[in-house]
Amino acid sequence: MPIHFLSPEDAQKVAAGEVVERPANVIKELIENSIDAQASSIELFVKQGGKEQIKITDNGCGMSQEDAILCFERHATSKLFCFDDLPMVSTFGFRGEALASVCGVAKVSITTKQKDHIEAVQLSIQEGKVVAQQAVSGPVGTTIVVDDLFYNIPVRKKFLKTTITEWNQIVSLFKSFCLTYPHIHFTLFHDDARVYNCPPVTTVLDRVAQLFDPIVFSNVAELCIQEERGITVTGVITNPHYSRYDRNGLYFFVNNRLVKNYQLARAVLKGYCNVLPHNKYPFAVIHLTIDPLMVDVNIHPKKEEVLFLHPHLVEQAITKAVTATLEKHTVETQKGSPYAFPGTVTQSFRETDVFPIHSFAQQNPAPLFSDAVPRVPQDSNAAAEYPAVTHVFPKETQETVPVFKSEPQYRIVGQFHKTYILLDTEQGLVMVDQHAAHERILYEQFGKNFGKTETIELLFPVLVTVSTVECAALVPYLSLLEQQGIVCESFGEQKLRITAVPVYAKNI
Repeated sequence: MPIHFLSPEDAQKVAAGEVVERPANVIKELIENSIDAQASSIELFVKQGGKEQIKITDNGCGMSQEDAILCFERHATSKLFCFDDLPMVSTFGFRGEALASVCGVAKVSITTKQKDHIEAVQLSIQEGKVVAQQAVSGPVGTTIVVDDLFYNIPVRKKFLKTTITEWNQIVSLFKSFCLTYPHIHFTLFHDDARVYNCPPVTTVLDRVAQLFDPIVFSNVAELCIQEERGITVTGVITNPHYSRYDRNGLYFFVNNRLVKNYQLARAVLKGYCNVLPHNKYPFAVIHLTIDPLMVDVNIHPKKEEVLFLHPHLVEQAITKAVTATLEKHTVETQKGSPYAFPGTVTQSFRETDVFPIHSFAQQNPAPLFSDAVPRVPQDSNAAAEYPAVTHVFPKETQETVPVFKSEPQYRIVGQFHKTYILLDTEQGLVMVDQHAAHERILYEQFGKNFGKTETIELLFPVLVTVSTVECAALVPYLSLLEQQGIVCESFGEQKLRITAVPVYAKNI
């Protein structure tokens, strides 16, 4: 085939694919522009997970009419004057590709006003061209509306995920901006309902309280500041008593820029080595401040990834910060500090941290289960499945102690840091995580009784707080839960209201 030139419109659509893949990519570029405009308040409105409409309003410096027209042209930027400025760039958008890419795949309108101007200017752009222009009234700042994403590229539009999936991506991105800029007032609306309202706060801990459920906040503490060879590590992490089944709770920021980097995640997990169970992950917000000359932020079209000049130094600094924080709060826990992590385990311990069997009161053994934990059924089948263990801990150190199916013989030696059960077996010393064992027992009980739909109406309904993402994932399956005797309903964006439970779960 002979060589020919693509039309400017087609070339723009192809180039836009490097920057815009889904609604969250559009939102990222627009919020970054608002932050670059020194906005102190940013409102984000989303319809149908961003597939129908995205609207962002800020109170930043705004633009003149001339700049408003130029900003949608490719490679038009106010952040970069020459290539030599690239290593020291401190703003988000600097290549002049974001707005041009968005206009190539959506219908866009912008209303912007500067402080010293009487009127605001409003533009409508399609296929990268201004199709309407007028003077309107409006406040200082900028409002950008993006309608019907990928309307002119149906092949790409059909590859968008479900509304819930796209919405979850937006929520995760929104939280990351809130965690990076606690001094900015962020608000998020979905289908005309306000989901998050985050007024300015002074610390990241306060932001965590605004964005996440109380369980996360009650287990989080500030990271010990680590400064090493031009690298500063700050942020917050959770104690080992809180864990997740995925890495979605790990947020990394390099010079206030959200990044994805598996090496940074590996460094955090290395700090939790031998503390968290296998395949469990913490919640962490890690801020890295580093010399701009030691990091390349221009290696990815969407600027989601960065390249470090000395990656091993960065990983080492993060691991040291995490380890120092866990050790510090372990010491404070042993001193009885009310603000310390409860029961953090370290490699060093004293003899008094292990409670030998011979020191227990043999005449009046402590009960195997606390009142909060379901007891083992007393039928013959259950007796065959669970061994008869009588005494484990004295009352003053009693914890939730699971019982195990036992093929090999074992002897319970004691308890370590009120977290692990120490077992003496033929193969050697075995350490059992009480929390994980308790989860396994509950899982087996639920699996055994699944399908028994006899229910008990609760006198007082129970409200369970979950994240917005978890709530959205659970709501479609409420009818399935009801078939199994768990009657609940959505009670807002982050709560479930439970009104009935199965008979076998009444004491759990």
